[in-house]
Amino acid sequence: MGDESSTRRVLSVHVVLARAGSRSSSASSLARRADEVFHPSGGGKFTLDLQLEARPGVTVLFGPSGAGKSTALAMIAGLERPDSGRITLGTRVLLDRSSRVDVPPHERRIALVFQSIALFPHQRVIDNVAYGIRRRAPSPVGAEGRGAGRSSAARRALALAWLERTRVAHLASRWPRTLSGGEAQRVALARALASEPEALLLDEPFSSLDAELRDDLVAEVRRLVDDLTLPAILVTHDRDEALACGDAAVVVREGRVVASGTPKDVLGRRAAG
Repeated sequence: MGDESSTRRVLSVHVVLARAGSRSSSASSLARRADEVFHPSGGGKFTLDLQLEARPGVTVLFGPSGAGKSTALAMIAGLERPDSGRITLGTRVLLDRSSRVDVPPHERRIALVFQSIALFPHQRVIDNVAYGIRRRAPSPVGAEGRGAGRSSAARRALALAWLERTRVAHLASRWPRTLSGGEAQRVALARALASEPEALLLDEPFSSLDAELRDDLVAEVRRLVDDLTLPAILVTHDRDEALACGDAAVVVREGRVVASGTPKDVLGRRAAG
């Protein structure tokens, strides 16, 4: 992929968030996660000042619980609003608080895979994936007008194709409650990618899996991100996972970046310990 194409897919983030006391009840469940609230002096104050750039490939957001990693993903996805900052994806400005630009989550073309598998229990696997597929094909970036319409049959065909790419097409007619943890996470990944995102956010999606399943899914994510040339941000506090999956790593502590570089370099530094 050429330099110009790579530049169009760079996700650039600089966000600042400071909150005193309890979080707003209207905040997203992702942003309200108790283990992601930073209390620097036990006084209930949450502070996050984060800057990073994610190019095509996997950028690992690494740090202990409470560092602000999931809150950062919530802001990138548009589920939480920072006090100040700017987020761009290629040439598109998704957020600029100084000029009051704030693209809603459903228009950002960013997919998010949660730690807790958020499949719809009342829909079969194929319908879960088809739900994430746009009823119109997305227009090329920068183009005017709307993409071509898609029938229900076309969306289901695309859903099946994504299930094939994540190696779970044989589960298409199953209900979510019948899936193992690894199977369900592959379905969740298929649904996220079926939305044709321009960036992928992964909030500790492997943390509840055993080591063998986790290794398989890390390799799967690595393959898909490479195939799709997507910028992906993986939140984790697992060093082995970061080393296996990441092209770049950003280490966060107490709401601030303390190291960045290749996973091998930064996870060997004392700041990452």
